[in-house]
Amino acid sequence: MIKPSDRLQALQNDILEDIARGETLALCMERLCHRAEAISPGVICSVVTVDDEGHLRPLASPSLPDHYAAAIAGTPTGPRAGSCGTAVHRAVPVEVTDIATDPLWAAYTQLVLPLGLRACWSTPIKARDGRVVGAFAFYFRKPRRPRALERRIVATCVHLCAIAIEHDEVRARNHHLAYFDTLTRLPNRAQFNDAITAMSTASRRYGLMLIDIDHLKTVNDTLGHAAGDSLIAGVGDRLNTALIGCLSCRIGGDEFAVLVPDCDSPARMRSLASAALAAIAAAPLEHDGHSIQPSVTIGGALAGEDGEDSVTLRQNADLALYHAKETRRGRYVRFRRKLRSAMMHRTRIRKDVDGALGGERIVPYYQPIIRLDTAEIVGVEALARMRQDDGRIVTAGEFQEALQDPKIAHRITTQMLALVASDMAEWQSAGLHIHHASVNVTSADFQKGDLAQRVARALDKAGLPMRHLVVEVTEQVFMGSRRDGVARTMEALRACGMLVALDDFGTGFASLTHLLDFPIDIIKIDRSFVSAIDSGARSAVIVESLLTMTRRLGMKIIAEGIETQSQAQRLEEMGCRFGQGFLYSPPVPALVIRELLQRFGQATPATALQREAVANAA
Repeated sequence: MIKPSDRLQALQNDILEDIARGETLALCMERLCHRAEAISPGVICSVVTVDDEGHLRPLASPSLPDHYAAAIAGTPTGPRAGSCGTAVHRAVPVEVTDIATDPLWAAYTQLVLPLGLRACWSTPIKARDGRVVGAFAFYFRKPRRPRALERRIVATCVHLCAIAIEHDEVRARNHHLAYFDTLTRLPNRAQFNDAITAMSTASRRYGLMLIDIDHLKTVNDTLGHAAGDSLIAGVGDRLNTALIGCLSCRIGGDEFAVLVPDCDSPARMRSLASAALAAIAAAPLEHDGHSIQPSVTIGGALAGEDGEDSVTLRQNADLALYHAKETRRGRYVRFRRKLRSAMMHRTRIRKDVDGALGGERIVPYYQPIIRLDTAEIVGVEALARMRQDDGRIVTAGEFQEALQDPKIAHRITTQMLALVASDMAEWQSAGLHIHHASVNVTSADFQKGDLAQRVARALDKAGLPMRHLVVEVTEQVFMGSRRDGVARTMEALRACGMLVALDDFGTGFASLTHLLDFPIDIIKIDRSFVSAIDSGARSAVIVESLLTMTRRLGMKIIAEGIETQSQAQRLEEMGCRFGQGFLYSPPVPALVIRELLQRFGQATPATALQREAVANAA
């Protein structure tokens, strides 16, 4: 005969295995109840959670009728709310040995006595932070007190319930981070991609609106990025309120997308777009004593008429948006066939970039990475620039559209790797001590699976060890590439001695789960958090949390977009050791960065300890 203690241990092992396997919370709790009832015959188990308003929510009670669970759903906790509601309210166990006579059950006897329930012992379920998140209960069909074994069963089950509920909370939070934008709290690009794919697969009639915020850059440049963030959040809130029944998503820095289900009428699309435009522009937004008048531009397309598949529909809605921004900013434009002339513009940009690659006019500009406590340059980030025939330097943002062509993106990275490796070798031969240069890569660089080999060839040719290069990827690369392929390539890079940095972390396109799914050494905090670190308490909390998290995960952190001395000081006080931004230098040509290294680089080679610190952080 199996001992009760052995059965209790087996129960614990099995439920923990269910939790680890990712079984649903309800299923784990139902199995827990069944197993506890089997160990102690005559027991009837139930598990309830408590919502944010302090109301009970039945989770599992497999041996009780459904109408009982339905009856207690939404019951407020309180000093006389049965055993479970009172246990949650008091945050201590409540043992009712006779339901018929106990005042805690006075309001519920007509519900439970007809079921033959006479005793109920309830124990609050507490999270690690002390919150009461639910209650575990034993019911009996006759009045009596708990026995020693039953107390052991309850203690074990309550512990398992706490683990399962907290695990479910973490999973829910991770899901929210993966599919919702942190700034606007709207669905993000990942959720939008899933939704539009599902609608297209189901052959549903629907409309798509792509929306850009007007003049966001001007707001950022004149009032600061905190004001820009306030504008983005305000537009998202008004958009979501105005378009009830639609799926409003933030899919980029200043770009939103709206899916309109069951829509096959251009008139309805126009009406909804007009409602959105009016709601967003209805009143100025206030930020730090400044009034910002929000305005957006909208491009739209209808599934079926303007594109049979989601890819074509998005392209056509994007063409409409581009045309609207060029000719009718602040208004709505629906896709029309003639808008394809806009595509000619993109073709011209790609041709320009292709010519620049052939003429070796794609060149790296470098922004120094600074050790905040000493203001020494410990590394650089290489950023692609295009030199026009007339000598004008074009930033990557101006030829970003060309990077949508995987071949061009692949060629740009290859050329950048060669130039950066050559520059690094020249600096080192001149006695300039710089430990790392980082190069940004795109989704296209992961598609062929040869990124590690290309990097190795460039560094070998320059005579540089692999440890001198950091590969920077953005969250968008994760979203736009095969997850397993990206992870394998990143592992291969790290195996060669290189470090991998996650750029623009926190911009809402992905989630903390990427820190588990992908091998990452460095996190670069997006400038939107840094810009608000002085005025925004939430940004400061997020930055401090990231610093704590990365330390515990063995990662290092670099703050991007430092523009003021107060931001640098605040970051240093928080424990951030490295940063970059216009406070120190904008991106500059190789000759200028050489001069900066002579003036602000480390005067002598770093010690082994310094090399380790910088290697993990640069």
